[in-house]
Amino acid sequence: LYVHIRFNRSNCRVGFLTKPAAGASCLLRRPPFPECSALRLLVLSSPRVSGAASLANISCLHACPQFMASAGNDAAKAKYEQKIPAFYYRPTHTDCQVLREQWFRARYERDEFVYIEKQEPYSTGYREGFLWKRGRDNGQFLSRKFILSEREGSLKYFNKHDAREPKAVMRIETLNATFRPAKIGSPNGLQVTYLRDNSTRNIFVYHEDGKEMVDWFNAIRAARFHYLQVAFPGASDADLVPKLTRNFVKEGYMEKTGPKQTEGFKKRWFTMDDRRLMYFKDPLDAYARGEVFIGSKENNYTVLSGLPPSTQGNRWPFGITIVTPDRKFLFACETEAEQKDWIAAFQRVINRPMLPQEYAGTQTHTHKVTGM
Repeated sequence: LYVHIRFNRSNCRVGFLTKPAAGASCLLRRPPFPECSALRLLVLSSPRVSGAASLANISCLHACPQFMASAGNDAAKAKYEQKIPAFYYRPTHTDCQVLREQWFRARYERDEFVYIEKQEPYSTGYREGFLWKRGRDNGQFLSRKFILSEREGSLKYFNKHDAREPKAVMRIETLNATFRPAKIGSPNGLQVTYLRDNSTRNIFVYHEDGKEMVDWFNAIRAARFHYLQVAFPGASDADLVPKLTRNFVKEGYMEKTGPKQTEGFKKRWFTMDDRRLMYFKDPLDAYARGEVFIGSKENNYTVLSGLPPSTQGNRWPFGITIVTPDRKFLFACETEAEQKDWIAAFQRVINRPMLPQEYAGTQTHTHKVTGM
């Protein structure tokens, strides 16, 4: 749903391209109209904003259009985006609602990139607070204290509010965070991963306040940014920013069999995280049942459509074979569309040449488990 605000020299017109639903928040979109300055606002359903009529009450729509009407898009961007930190995540249309909404509010409601002191929640190198964390064994979300410290190079959480020793210490070196709202069951759900004994550990958290969760996310990115600046002193910001956090290449269910390829196929949840293919019994498991490193075609990694003719036991008909220097991995998908999506995801990774640190990762960052 869009609201289009177009400015010309004589007037300002606001028109709904589609009638908005009750309860709306807005998100700035880049205008496609070169002949005039324009704001295109994406209207999103939100229980925190009351009524479509409240569009006129959104504070940014008073000052920003007036400024744009007199100065234009470039001047508005120069004003409202003048001090965006390099590490701050700039969402696209493919990102989840909380990221897009808070990106809009940070610019046009809170003026976070006009007044640098407003960036303190995520830029000081230290953050402490409480998040709802999913229990590893019982699956319940309980309030847990988290402390992010650049000086100590870690993110910690504590099982009790007054505990002196942390339950877990996550090194910034291997830390990643990605929003997975549908998977976690919260619009502000964040999946945090790190390496523990060469295995990937998942932590699932959320906060009722979207700003709080996005501030945590950007605080993690800031800590990663400053860590990488020290680790790679000659690297530019443009080189480092893509390495701060990453989204998964793909997730979903497939069937798999064991290394002998005579075991029955079992349904597992798979996550493709960069070059690591992990599989879980449940999407919200803390640890993967196994991790497989996916190298490049130069290193004899290949993905094939279908399964060997002698394969038996798969209930799903659309097979995938991944060939590695050590063995073949057999998977089956429920639909042809899923098969094509997975093959395309594997192919993108295999077609990408390996970096020097990824060769080291085959030994130290991949924990291979051959069980089901």
